[in-house]
Amino acid sequence: MKTLLQNIRPEIQEGIFLKNPESSALGKSIVKEGVLLIDEIGFESFTFKKLGERIQTNESSVYRYFENKHKFLLYISSWYWSWMECRLVFETANLVDANDQLMKAVLLVTEDTADDISSDYIDESVLKRIIISDFTKTFLTKEVDDENREGFFKIYKRVIYRIAAIIKEVNPAYAYPESLASNIVEGSMHQHFLKQHLKTITNCNESVSPADFYLNMVNSIVIKSS
Repeated sequence: MKTLLQNIRPEIQEGIFLKNPESSALGKSIVKEGVLLIDEIGFESFTFKKLGERIQTNESSVYRYFENKHKFLLYISSWYWSWMECRLVFETANLVDANDQLMKAVLLVTEDTADDISSDYIDESVLKRIIISDFTKTFLTKEVDDENREGFFKIYKRVIYRIAAIIKEVNPAYAYPESLASNIVEGSMHQHFLKQHLKTITNCNESVSPADFYLNMVNSIVIKSS
């Protein structure tokens, strides 16, 4: 599977970038080092000037690829969800039983993420930390409806739809498949955040992961009631 994933390029909606970062060594360096810099200093403190200094290029060179840092966050978020969609497809393809497919899908989107050596320049474990802390900033904006119409969130939504489709297969009578699927994906990020920063309002800790919580939830309300 890792060989297959290595040959797949992320599907990013045109309009998010000005010049495709995949097209050049500089573009890939902007994405790689931008991810690391956001992880180090936070998205609020992240600027293209700081990124340019880090990779020893002019700030204007970064602006040739991205209009602003919001579009950069949209890009790396889309990259993550494209990678996650590929994992969902490949790692559930050989599972015949729909229950097994559902539990595997839930595990993939809720578990801690390790760096995937199949991708050559992005550390997915670092990117996952950014998704946990900053992904909601991509759509909690006044421009969300316009950007949604432009397709900026279509890969993220496809991940939700894939999980919802498996829920429907497991339990056709379950009335809220899309709501549950989006809760699993979005809620697990929130639980990861609480586990790290607001520990007293979650049961997730060093021995109980967000994946444990959501696997238990799905088993209880979807599989056992099917």
